[in-house]
Amino acid sequence: MSPDPRVIAHRGFGGAFPENTVGAAVAAATHPRCDGVEIDLHATADGDPVVFHDTRLGQRNDGSPGLTDAEGVVWETPTETVTSAEVLDSGWTVPTFDDMLAALPDGTSLTVELKNPGTPNVRPGAHLTPTELEAAREHWVPFVERVADSIAETDTDLDVRLASFCEAAVAVASEYDHETAPICVAANAETTLEFAVEHACDAVHADSDAIVGEFRGSPPAFDLVGAGHNAGLEIAGWTAETWHDAQRFAEAGVDAITADYPSLLLAASTETA
Repeated sequence: MSPDPRVIAHRGFGGAFPENTVGAAVAAATHPRCDGVEIDLHATADGDPVVFHDTRLGQRNDGSPGLTDAEGVVWETPTETVTSAEVLDSGWTVPTFDDMLAALPDGTSLTVELKNPGTPNVRPGAHLTPTELEAAREHWVPFVERVADSIAETDTDLDVRLASFCEAAVAVASEYDHETAPICVAANAETTLEFAVEHACDAVHADSDAIVGEFRGSPPAFDLVGAGHNAGLEIAGWTAETWHDAQRFAEAGVDAITADYPSLLLAASTETA
């Protein structure tokens, strides 16, 4: 068991702060229990990377009410409209990636999940054939170039990692040398580990089913933590919403835990001490 896994603030501790906003990310980055911040990126209709999780501005991906006072699919909406949308009546609006990079304090460890480059056909979680991978790369290359250029040009000293559920995004990200390190986000644990190794990733981020099994006491069919460590990869668990989630991840030996609340890991470490 890892005695003290790192804490990654999921969407800037989105359970405690207005998720994926500059305010949330800065509050998380300066929190004493935070070791890193995670955010999500979509392309707008203008091709600009913006920090947002859901496909639609006015609706969550599960169909529940959305986070902003605007409507529309993010990649079909102009940047000006997207970045004017207020998040959860907080006074904070959807930021551009450039604005987020400029606001974070020096030394922040930042995980950037590449959600969508501007197309409905991204096939998250799929292990692609060579032909499919080449076709999918065409959608991702311009977007990843914009993201990588923003990272290279920022004046803030950040440790940035690019992550995605989409194999093509990870493949493209692995080709950029802007001191970024690609990460796979697991949908199927064994398949994800294969292309994490293939694309020279540094880590795999996986959900609780992949790491600890669907039920407590029922281990997963594939030992992702052990196999990942044997392959030289870090393994992070997502997303801890309760102290029990955090405790289970810590007991499984993960290197990091992505959490919605800054207090969860304090409770988990007390329980497992």
